[in-house]
Order: sequence, then C-alpha cells, then structure tokens
Amino acid sequence: MARAIIKKASEADERRPFVSHGEATVLNMGALSLGRGYFEPGWQWSKHVKPIAGTETCEVVHTAVVLSGRMHVQMKDGQELDLEPGDVAFIPSGHDAWVVGNEPCRLVDFTGAEDYAVAKAGKEEPEQPSLQ
Repeated sequence: MARAIIKKASEADERRPFVSHGEATVLNMGALSLGRGYFEPGWQWSKHVKPIAGTETCEVVHTAVVLSGRMHVQMKDGQELDLEPGDVAFIPSGHDAWVVGNEPCRLVDFTGAEDYAVAKAGKEEPEQPSLQ
C-alpha cells in the first residue's frame, strides 16, 4: 500500500539550473515527480536549456499551471500559445518557449519534471554557472 507524502515545495529533492536565467526544481512524490520552474525575463528554451538537453526543440511533455508571469510557446507545427497566471496548459513535445515581459514566470509542471533540463544520454552537461 502506498504511503502518503508531504514535502515543502521550497525543499526540492533536485535542483537543475539552466545555462542562465532560471532553474527547474524537482520534488519526488512516489510515483510522480513534480516540477517547479523559475524563468527570468529573457529566458528562452532554445538558448538556456537546449545546450543541456541536446535536442532541437523541447521533447518533454508538460502539463503545467502558471503561477506568475507570462510565457509564449511555439510548437514545431506552428501552433502558438500565450500562457498567463491561472492558465493550465498541456504542451506536447516539440516546442520552444520564452518569457514574455519583465516579470519572472513561475509554474508547476505535473508531467515533465522527470526529464526536463536533463542531459541526453551520451551528452555531457555544460558547466553550470556558480551561484556564489
């Protein structure tokens, strides 16, 4: 039988800094890995996560709730989405995304945390900036 789990969102099990302009944190909740994303103004997946992932577009599927800020998503097929606080979005693999405006974007991702901002097998992660 599964046991109930409670954790503080501020005490992530894993922290994954981007090349710059933000980070993803992961809370392992048994069968589910919950992700929290913090994206600073100027962040763009193709600039700040692509070097880590090693793929042309983000290949992670996301089901996310936007808590603050705004983000624009452009799918490989040309579909575009504008996300704002309170939006719940399903975003299939094959996309780029970037922060819109001067406010950081914060979101919770219910399906993409396990594989987001992780170096692809056989590819070394680029050196991360020092947080000191």
